[in-house]
This record gives sequence, C-alpha cells and structure tokens, in this order.
Amino acid sequence: MHGSLDPAVLAQALGADVQEAGIALARLIRRHLVRRDPADPFQGRALPAQEALESLTAETEARIAVETAAHQQRLAALRADVHRVTRPARPDAPGAGLDAVTVLPDLAAVNSLLEQEAARCRYEVIACQPGDVSRNPANLEPALVRDRALLERGVRMRTLQQHVVRFHAPTRAYIAAATALGGEYRTAHELFGRLIVFDDTVAFLPTDTTTSGAVVVREPHLIAYLRGIFEQAWTHATAFVDPNSLGAEGFGQAARDIDTTLLKLLAAGLKDETIARRLGMSLRTVRRHVADILERLGAESRFQAAVIVTRTGLLGTRDDEPGR
Repeated sequence: MHGSLDPAVLAQALGADVQEAGIALARLIRRHLVRRDPADPFQGRALPAQEALESLTAETEARIAVETAAHQQRLAALRADVHRVTRPARPDAPGAGLDAVTVLPDLAAVNSLLEQEAARCRYEVIACQPGDVSRNPANLEPALVRDRALLERGVRMRTLQQHVVRFHAPTRAYIAAATALGGEYRTAHELFGRLIVFDDTVAFLPTDTTTSGAVVVREPHLIAYLRGIFEQAWTHATAFVDPNSLGAEGFGQAARDIDTTLLKLLAAGLKDETIARRLGMSLRTVRRHVADILERLGAESRFQAAVIVTRTGLLGTRDDEPGR
C-alpha cells in the first residue's frame, strides 16, 4: 500500500481516476483494511486481513456483549427480587393464587391458572414466546382456543416470536388464524425470555430451564418493569410476514436473514450451542446452517467465512453510505 492517502497522489501512482481512487480509498478505510496515521491523516498503512476483521467486528461484538449483559443484569435483578419474596403455592391453601409472587410446580397448574387469568382478562395480553416450546404443535391448539376467546371479547393481544417461526408450518397456521381475529405478531432473531402478562395485573415467568412450572407475579412494580422490557423488544421487532405469501423469494430472504445473523454471532466467537439457544433453533439446525454457509462461501473455517463476508459487506458495512 502506498504511504500517501491523498486521492490525487494515489490516482497518479495507480494510473486511475482521482474520483475512483477516492471512492476505493474510502471503502478500504471503512472496511478497516487501511488505517490513517493519527499524526498525519494524509498518510496511512494497509492492515492484514485478520487485523482488519478484528477491528471491523469489534463494534458489533461490543454491541452484542453490551445488549446481552444489560438483559442478563435486568433478568438477574428480577430473579433476585422474585426469590426474595417467592414462596411455593399450595393448591389447597386459601387465596394461594393471589400472593404477590407464587411458584406453580408443573404444567397442569400453569395451564389451569392461565385459563383462569385469560377468562378474567379485560383489555390486553402481551407475550414473549422464544424457543421450541411455543412451536410444539401439542401446545398450539389449546393456545388458539384460549386466544380466540380473548380476541372475540375485544381483548388486544400482542405476541413476540423468533424469526425461525417463519419456517415452522404449524406456527404459521396458528399465527394466521389468530391474526385473522385481530392478534398482533412480531418477530426478532433474539428475545429476552418467556413472558405472559394479563391486563398489567398478573405475569407468568419460567421457573428455570429444567421444569415446566412458572413464577406468577402480581406485584405492580415488577409487572411494570417486565412490560418495559417487552415494549422495548416490541419496538425493535419486525411485523410477522408468512414467507408463503411472498413466494420463493420470501423464504429466500428469510433464510438470508438467519444466515446473516448466524455469521454475526460466529464472528463474535459464539459456540453452536449458544447460538442455538439465543436464536431458538435446534443445535442440529444451527450446524446444518453453518455447514451450508461455509460451503456456499468456499470457506474452510468459520474465521475464513467471516473474513469473506466482511469483505463483501454482509456484516453490516455498506458501500453506499459515505463516511462509514
């Protein structure tokens, strides 16, 4: 790389047009393949591909780390609050379901109380449904019956799902039926966790990753906090569109979106297991996607794939935005 970063000097040295030399130089700087000298902005040096990739992806990695840490801190604080006041619910205890925070031990108890709260609900339900549980066909039919009753009473219903539901036929059918009744659905690659809130008066949270019980919250401050997290995620989510309605291009775009997200997470150094958990995909599906990406790019490793994609601008760098 010539030491000068003056477009006129570069154009003369390379036998190119000054404007073209300036555009090419700007692209190289945006991709971190060329770095200016802090003491003299008209001088610089070329960077090795590995160093350029690390510099280019540092911002994305930092943003992912900050967002993840923020959500983890929020959830940790919420769990701490819950554990301080939680006591197990006894079905035979008078008023057991009306404690500020209670723990339901199993799925039967959860479904029973969900039915009761749905029947009491008057104006809105908000829900965040990440992971495989929400896509279990055995859970979709009773959920649609409950949702239909709510929507027919004029209750507003908003639900967050993960982008991968666009490839799951039973869930697409469920969403189509609920949407026709007035339900609202948005999707995102990553979500903060499972949540159902009825009328800002009662919230259902998962107990942990090993049981099918739930933590039931009736404390107003905690519910307001949970709603705030939901509203933030809802604002940044994408309205659900069935890829079938867009034909082959719809499925193609959905697949490209998922591949792009996978590449960003790979570039951040995340393992397959972590990616699967964050995107609500099975480990087998993630590994198949990664293998397909490597094959299409002609890459022999994840790092090589990240370098290729960075150079082509698929990790967020755009050539049509000057100054980036």
